[in-house]
Amino acid sequence: MQNFVELWVYLSATPLFGLTATLAVYVAAQGASQALGHPPLANPVLWTVLGLAGLLAATGTPYPTYFSGAQFIHFLLGPAVVALAWPLWQRRAELRQRWRALLLAALAGGSAAAGSAVLAGWALGLPAPVLASLAPKSVTAPVAMGIAQQLGGVPALAAVFAVLTGLVGAVLAKPLFDLLRIRAPEVRGFAIGTASHGIGAARAMQVHPAAGAYAALALGLQVLLAALLMPAALGLMSTARG
Repeated sequence: MQNFVELWVYLSATPLFGLTATLAVYVAAQGASQALGHPPLANPVLWTVLGLAGLLAATGTPYPTYFSGAQFIHFLLGPAVVALAWPLWQRRAELRQRWRALLLAALAGGSAAAGSAVLAGWALGLPAPVLASLAPKSVTAPVAMGIAQQLGGVPALAAVFAVLTGLVGAVLAKPLFDLLRIRAPEVRGFAIGTASHGIGAARAMQVHPAAGAYAALALGLQVLLAALLMPAALGLMSTARG
């Protein structure tokens, strides 16, 4: 017990705390998910977030202290997204045949995701900065933060909305698809990647390789379309008001 206390004191005072805590909690959550057969409610990202939040609250650790170590994992987000291009390359022939339909589906899905969130927030009387932070909720968090800032929103709030959207999609997508009798893994993957970005794509990768590939494609298309069209739409609205 004394050795554990000494180890805790050492880790909590160094950047190793964030790195060690993240890896330990995720490995435990992943192991539990695998033992249970990867059910949606045992999503390891969801339980890692909840576990780390509980740990920080229980120990009184400030978030900046935690992130000083966790930033090493955060850095790997970019290479991980780039690695999603490999399953797309393996399916390049079918993507060439379907690119028009996929582009239209991405545009329609992204518009529905952003429009429904903004309209719901507007109906609830949320202030403009919160609405601007809601708009890119279905875009991966780093990009959503940049888009929200351009729209006049709060980048940190946009990141929270993006993570929550991804977690909800990863947990509820399979029951919803089953209810709607949507069986094709390509359709499932593209839908969850459109609505729930990287977290949804990670879930799709666990279920089926084709679903994971199309989820990665949808994720990339949403990043591109949102980064180009959302600021342009804001500019048109400002011009119309003027």
